[in-house]
Amino acid sequence: MSNPAAAPQVPGVEIVGEWSEGYEQVLTEASLTLLAQLQRTFGPRRAELLAKRAERDVELAAGALPDFLPETAEVRGGDWTVAPPAPGLVDRRVEITGPTDQKMVINALNCGAKVFMADFEDSNTPTFDNLVQGQLNLRNAWLRQIDFTSPQGKSYALNDTVATLVVRNRGWHLPERHVLVDGEPVSGSLFDFCMYLTTSAKIAIEKGFGPYFYLPKMESHLEARLWNDVFLAGQEALGIPRGTIRATCLIETILGAFEMEEILYELREHSSGLNAGRWDYIFSMIKKFRTRGEEFQLPDRSEVKMTVPFMRAYTELLVKSCHGHGAHAIGGMAAFIPNRKDAAVNDAALTAVRADKSREADDGFDGSWVAHPDLVPVALEVFDAKLGQQPHQLDRLRKDVEVTAAQLLDAKATPGQVTEAGVRNNVSVGIQYLESWLRGGGAVAINNLMEDAATAEISRSQIWQWVHNGVSTAEGTAITPEWVRQVEDEELAKVRAAVGDERYDAGRYDEARELFEQVALADEFEEFLTLPAYARLA
Repeated sequence: MSNPAAAPQVPGVEIVGEWSEGYEQVLTEASLTLLAQLQRTFGPRRAELLAKRAERDVELAAGALPDFLPETAEVRGGDWTVAPPAPGLVDRRVEITGPTDQKMVINALNCGAKVFMADFEDSNTPTFDNLVQGQLNLRNAWLRQIDFTSPQGKSYALNDTVATLVVRNRGWHLPERHVLVDGEPVSGSLFDFCMYLTTSAKIAIEKGFGPYFYLPKMESHLEARLWNDVFLAGQEALGIPRGTIRATCLIETILGAFEMEEILYELREHSSGLNAGRWDYIFSMIKKFRTRGEEFQLPDRSEVKMTVPFMRAYTELLVKSCHGHGAHAIGGMAAFIPNRKDAAVNDAALTAVRADKSREADDGFDGSWVAHPDLVPVALEVFDAKLGQQPHQLDRLRKDVEVTAAQLLDAKATPGQVTEAGVRNNVSVGIQYLESWLRGGGAVAINNLMEDAATAEISRSQIWQWVHNGVSTAEGTAITPEWVRQVEDEELAKVRAAVGDERYDAGRYDEARELFEQVALADEFEEFLTLPAYARLA
């Protein structure tokens, strides 16, 4: 490690993260200059929009309910379309997601999926090295200069044909404390966007593609408007044509679901469609109505399937909203991790994945997400059968779909119970995930599922909701802080037995437990678990 003083000197910009060899290829004078410009120009608007989120939360806690905006009715009923699909984003029938380490980047680009979403958000721990090295890995992938050799001696390199690369930056709520502009941490969103744009955009364009993004966790079309203005500024600064940047927006908040068409409209010259971010969407439903009692109480997280009424309404509205304006609709994540030691578990899970993808294809989705390369053939088989030689289903306008605000909010109709097993799973998964996150691993396989920040958010927010609304399990046990702590003791004892004393003691389980209690049992609800978790890193 060398001193951050080795970084380019840009007025008003200070790098407080450790500096390593190779960083100069990402943190250039040009990238830091543009970052400072974007932060100074758009930082105040970002702060205003985050304040609006907080104001809305107060209104919801007081009994308000979201609805479709009367002031944007003309947009919802308007005859307009987004830009035509960009090169590499015409056929998106299967997309794989994952972090930006070398092995993952190579495997994901090689796996046969049409798109790889390289993730700086929910499956990434935002250490400075993960962020900068991740950008360098993506640049090297574009240059076809990336390779990896495992400790076992296995070599990895890119195939001749690879997936289209799309980058998910962090959401508007997250700061980047390793880089200061005028003494204040920059926006994590702007950092990720700016570093990718300046490092890889022109290379991508030379290869016949472009700088493509996934935008997470937006709660309103005004947040999309801010992104559109950022895109315009970035393209102008780099001298690349307007509309070269393309973005797919994740609809993963309950408030965003009421503004799908408006979000598409704001980004229309840069839009590549919408994605059904199912896990964060469930978390958002819990979070936004966490104090509203039985009306919004959900059962065990394993029971909240895509076929329950409020999730069904959301996904059908998403397809209709997209196809009505010429935009792709991308389905949700299949998080199963194949278990090569248990054929029965594998077969049951793959059957469920196939059914899930078949439902999406039949509903009109143009593609879907998977978390593991072994699931790519399953999803491809389903979408190949539905699409044939056609690249998408944009002609399926779904005029038969009519979704009301009440249907989007109908959490109460979700079948299932709150059980002791559900509590134990939330506690165990939540702590194990946070332990991995604190060690730098933002995506971890637990119980044959790929857990990331979104699924961990469901786990901890359900515990908070059940505790603070006086819920008891179906077996009759009151879910109190005292009992949750007892469950923590018991579940961590199981983890210790499974991993062994040496590995357990070398880990960060005690700190993870402390953090879990902070976000699951505290009187005040932390908006995102990654905010207090990040404070322990930066």
